[in-house]
Amino acid sequence: MIKTFLILLIFPIFLLSSQQILLVVAEDFNTSKANLSFFEDGKLLYHADVNIGKNGLGWGLGIKKLTQNINEPLKYEGDNKAPAGIFQLSNIFGYGYSKKYKLPFLHTSKKLICVDDADSSFYNQVIEKESDLKSFEYMQRKDHQYKYGVIVEHNKMAIKKRGSCIFLHIQKKQGAGTAGCTSMREEDLLKIINLLDKKKNPLLIQIPKHSLLEIKKLYPELF
Repeated sequence: MIKTFLILLIFPIFLLSSQQILLVVAEDFNTSKANLSFFEDGKLLYHADVNIGKNGLGWGLGIKKLTQNINEPLKYEGDNKAPAGIFQLSNIFGYGYSKKYKLPFLHTSKKLICVDDADSSFYNQVIEKESDLKSFEYMQRKDHQYKYGVIVEHNKMAIKKRGSCIFLHIQKKQGAGTAGCTSMREEDLLKIINLLDKKKNPLLIQIPKHSLLEIKKLYPELF
C-alpha cells in the first residue's frame, strides 16, 4: 500500500518538475501534420512544423494516461500512427560520434537495430543485431532520416503489439507522414537536439488539439 502511494506521488512530481517540454499538437487524430513548440522553464524557445504518422495519432503508453474517449484510437504495432500522450526523451542518436550534447548520445553503428518483433524478448529495444529476430530496423540507414534522432520512451514496458521504435528524426521529404515517429527538417531537429538537457527532464507531449485543456491544467506555465 505504501509503495503504491509513493508511485502515485512520484508521477505528478516528475511531470511538474520537467523544465523542457516539446509540445506537439495535431488538429485531430487523422492528420499527418502537427505543430511543435519547444518550451524551457515555461518560455517558448523554438517552433517548427512536423510530420507525424501517415494515419495520424493513436493513444500510446507514456508516463501518464491522459483522458481518452472510448471512440479514440490506440497505438498498435504497424498501424502507421504516432503515439499520443506524455513521453520521456532519453537519448540522442546519430551516425557519427559526439560528446557535446547534454542528453546521452548513442552512436548508431551498422550492427545496431531496433526490434519491432512483438514476439521477441527484445521487443522495443535498441540492441546489437541478434540472428533469430523476425523483424527489426537498422539504426544506421542508407538514407538521411536517422542521421540524427531522439529516442521517445513510448511503451517502455514493451507491452506486446502496442508499438515500438518511436523517434524524433529527419523527415523523408517535406510533408511526408511517418510509420509512427515524429519527423521534421534537419535544421529544426538539430536545433532541438542542441537544446535538450538531461538535467531538465525533457518530455514530449504529443496530442490532438482537443486535449490542450487537460495539458493546460497540468502545465499552466505553457499557456
